[in-house]
Amino acid sequence: MRTLAYDCDVLVIGGGIVGLATAYAITRAAPGTRVTVLEKEPGPARHQTGRNSGVIHSGIYYRPGSLKARYAVRGAAEMVKFCAEYGIAHAVTGKLIVATEREELPRLHALVQRGRENGIPVRELRAAQIAEYEPEVRGLAAIHVGTTGVCDFVGVARQLAEASGAEIRYGARVERVDRRAELGVAVRTTGGDVVRGRVLVNCAGLYCDEVARLTGDEPEVRIVPFRGEYYSLARPELVRGLVYPVPDPAFPFLGVHLTRGIDGGVHIGPNAVPALAREGYGWGVVRPREVGATVSWPGTWRMARRHWRYGAGELRRSVSKRAFAGAVRRLLPAVTSDDLVPAAAGVRAQAVLRDGGLVDDFLIREGARAVHVLNAPSPAATASLPIGREVARRALAVLEGV
Repeated sequence: MRTLAYDCDVLVIGGGIVGLATAYAITRAAPGTRVTVLEKEPGPARHQTGRNSGVIHSGIYYRPGSLKARYAVRGAAEMVKFCAEYGIAHAVTGKLIVATEREELPRLHALVQRGRENGIPVRELRAAQIAEYEPEVRGLAAIHVGTTGVCDFVGVARQLAEASGAEIRYGARVERVDRRAELGVAVRTTGGDVVRGRVLVNCAGLYCDEVARLTGDEPEVRIVPFRGEYYSLARPELVRGLVYPVPDPAFPFLGVHLTRGIDGGVHIGPNAVPALAREGYGWGVVRPREVGATVSWPGTWRMARRHWRYGAGELRRSVSKRAFAGAVRRLLPAVTSDDLVPAAAGVRAQAVLRDGGLVDDFLIREGARAVHVLNAPSPAATASLPIGREVARRALAVLEGV
């Protein structure tokens, strides 16, 4: 066993944008390091990376000093530069955050302060000034954030895979992990292949907690999947750029917003409803084992008791297009139900603590010969380059110590 031949130095599980950014960062920081990425799908970025609104977030929402704030601000600038360098479709459009109710005004002003603390340029707007940016949008006040943009995150993931020089194995679903502190890790896939590495990096997204437990580490959180449902706007001329409501600070969700993408179309959403599978992109997708894992976690019930009113509103908008359109009309009065065309949904991998708290920052933990990324939902795509460097730093430190 001690003369074991390793297939790689670092074995990354997960071929989304965070896993591929990690592979890219490792080979940049330590040329010659052998990296293998295992991805269960036939191509990269098939889940959270490829099923979001494509927004390069500015970092304005996140607590100053948090990983989300630091990595989103830094990552937004780096993402624009990366896209420009490799010819990946992108645009820095700016966005409006609009208060439509008086009780939202204090939260809007708090966002201005938070943006300034995070080093983000923000312009405050009175109601009449909103039309300078979005003639069809109505509100009591707004802020304009100039550093927000949009890009093709799937294209970014493909470029990271190519530029990393890593071996990418698609169709490689992890079935078992054998981790031995004195030797390394061996991963068996459902196809029967065994891949041996010195260090494991877990970037499995919706399944990151399960991979951590397969490795023998207790993550102390569970991933509770929330489906985000989107519509496309049949009259995209109603929206010039990006328009957001003022978010509720009690939740990591940003609310139903309007996003003009790089293709010129306008996406509306997402709402956030519990998914009945970790990859449950519709109500008809039910995986009893995964539902059982969700409902058996004490934090799920504590979260539900704490936030049931919020959840009820999200469920109502999920089953009623009229209710969804009503939420949109708060920002864009001209919208009707007929303007909403169903679009592909996404699922957010939200880590939930045992006490029911929603993990509100990126969460990276280490075990013997392993680094686990346990909470990396939005704005992880925006922040993927800095996240990748941090995970790479930890993985290389583990590698040096073995």
